[in-house]
Amino acid sequence: MKYFNVTVMERGQKRNELIKADSKIAAIKLAKYKLPTSVMVIKAAETSAPLEETISELFSGISKSFKSKIPINDKISTIRQIAVMTDAGIAINDTLEDVADNTHNKQLKEIYTKMNSDINAGNSMAHAMEPYTEEFGHVALAMTNLGERTGNISESYHKLADILENIRDNTAKFKKAIRTPLITLAAMGIAFTILIMVVVPKFKDIFDKFKTELPIPTQILLKMEWALSNYGILILASLIGMVIAVKYFYKNNRDFKLSMDRILIHPKFYLINKAIFLSTMHKYNLVFGELVKSGIPISEALDTAVGMVDNLAIKEQLLSVNANIGRGMSLAESFEITGLYENMLLQMIKAGEAGGQLDAMLDKVTQYYDMQFQDLIDNLAAYIEPILLFFIAGLVLLMALGIFMPMWDLGKAVKG
Repeated sequence: MKYFNVTVMERGQKRNELIKADSKIAAIKLAKYKLPTSVMVIKAAETSAPLEETISELFSGISKSFKSKIPINDKISTIRQIAVMTDAGIAINDTLEDVADNTHNKQLKEIYTKMNSDINAGNSMAHAMEPYTEEFGHVALAMTNLGERTGNISESYHKLADILENIRDNTAKFKKAIRTPLITLAAMGIAFTILIMVVVPKFKDIFDKFKTELPIPTQILLKMEWALSNYGILILASLIGMVIAVKYFYKNNRDFKLSMDRILIHPKFYLINKAIFLSTMHKYNLVFGELVKSGIPISEALDTAVGMVDNLAIKEQLLSVNANIGRGMSLAESFEITGLYENMLLQMIKAGEAGGQLDAMLDKVTQYYDMQFQDLIDNLAAYIEPILLFFIAGLVLLMALGIFMPMWDLGKAVKG
């Protein structure tokens, strides 16, 4: 959201109104809506946010960054419970009340209690869920809308639980695959730091007696030891601060997130780019295919599916699909323009559109991305092993050369 100074004329006097809106046109419309009809809106100019608003948003963003997420297993469990209870003919307000009473998650308990109050006040379930889109995701809202339109919340929520389980299983598998390499790297880093702090100082006095210039590996070790001894706490605090800052800006600054997401999917980022691309495309096509199969219009299904995409660089490319369909292009042509789909997949989607079997073809596209992602995860250890060996060999070589090269030089000097 941006801030605009909207200049208005009231009783022959000009004054400015500060309006928060997405664009200049939206600010003018909002000003006309909020102000009396006797007030004439002249123009709007973008301005910086007030200091108090900036500070408030900063603290809000920090608290949001460290706010605990609702575990996906808890969400799936309550969604399954809603599906089962509504299938048994229990009224939705009684269902939500029972789910709120039985869940151990405080956030979900509070959300379902508020949703139940909204429904009892006469609102639809989708309207009651809308404020919690961030917690549940766009697909939950879409499936709730579908369930209310078709009168079958139970079936919609069973499908929703299946989608979330699929996403959860793939995420868990990826985390499990990278856990061992990360632990190995962390252990090597800790071991190397301990060696520098304990071993290098014992040789430092010997090195100081050398009259000749020390080898480069030894100089590197001595400088690292000096930095860790004198500024170790500051270095650690800086690293922690950097992680916190990156995490904050990634969640709260769109430009920063877009830049980071573009870097992460760059071809130079070995394995990471492929893992992010395949998992994102699998999730996108899974949600899109399920929504189309459930009878949701393609335009609405595309909007919902793209809402599930976390990587902004990929999301920007996929956002063009709906706009191009609105211009009269086919789904296959719109996907082709994004450059994200292989020709084989485009041909399958094109055939599905022509033959009235789009949902079946989207299933095959989803299976293809899932197969590629599973293959990557299953062979991740083999892909990472050379990187780990290179990293470990580099640390060992630096330590060995840094300590023993001066010794060899000293031995040669004694023989000479």
